[in-house]
Amino acid sequence: MAVLSWKHHTLIQSLLERGPLTEKEFHLIFTGITGQNPGTHQGKFNDYLLKINRELSYVQLDLRACRDPYDGRVYFGVVNNVSDDQSKLGTKYSVPQIAFFKAIVEAIAQDVTAEGTICNLDALNIKLENQVLNSSGSQSQDVPAAFKNFTMSHKEKTLDQLVKDKWLCCTEDDNIGLGVRSILDLRSWFHNAGVPSCQVCNEAGFKAKLCPNDGCAVRIHHYCLKKRFSQKGVFVCPSCDTQWQYQPPKAEPIEVEDEETEPVQSQPSSNPGPSQPSLRFKRKRQRLNDAETAGCSSQASGANRKRVTRSTAHPR
Repeated sequence: MAVLSWKHHTLIQSLLERGPLTEKEFHLIFTGITGQNPGTHQGKFNDYLLKINRELSYVQLDLRACRDPYDGRVYFGVVNNVSDDQSKLGTKYSVPQIAFFKAIVEAIAQDVTAEGTICNLDALNIKLENQVLNSSGSQSQDVPAAFKNFTMSHKEKTLDQLVKDKWLCCTEDDNIGLGVRSILDLRSWFHNAGVPSCQVCNEAGFKAKLCPNDGCAVRIHHYCLKKRFSQKGVFVCPSCDTQWQYQPPKAEPIEVEDEETEPVQSQPSSNPGPSQPSLRFKRKRQRLNDAETAGCSSQASGANRKRVTRSTAHPR
């Protein structure tokens, strides 16, 4: 077993303490530690990552990179390779919070329009009871009391915490998307759940551009499509030969303000004291109360929420 130097340890520690870092941030740390620029010493940089991953594999961890489909930037992070996806959140979040997060991920991943987001109101109206029924397949399954006691206030606080921890992100149009930590950690889950892949990079295409031909299943990430357009000027679907027209996506993730928020409790309290929801979600709830139909086609009910079909997703 090779012994890691203090330089390797510092790289690992920076990712563990600060969470996923952009490629630029991680490269700056690498340059500060080694005195070498990854852009001109790519081989050296790759050797460092390879050596780190060999050692991390003994504890089922992995240092990997991903490209965020919301902003097109590359991120680096340390992720858990354990097959149980709930174990990635189990040390901090309660069981109802994990079920709530899982329902949001499933709603985004299973959306046939590949918008990559869920309306804030749809997210808040998710029923955790459906998660119990979906996992058990039995209508007689008792719903845990913690699920029944998971109120709207608990959901708002959990959304705030998930966004802050980068498991989810908040887009400029006030929708909820997947955060960079989810994109890094849930790569195998996307594959096992049958989420269609991008035709260009073969990564999960939960946020992507669909082929204009309704009968074609091809989807391509916006940044992959933008790169192809910049190289060729025009793009023809590799499956059905339909010509694509590209428009940059409007929704981009926004930075979450650093606010002092109370830590999420490991279990929902049976007698919670008064709490102040974050201004972001408070404002959004007010807007949604003033306009019930703003941005939402339907209210979610977990796995039973209605999704728009592929045939109605494209304008005729």
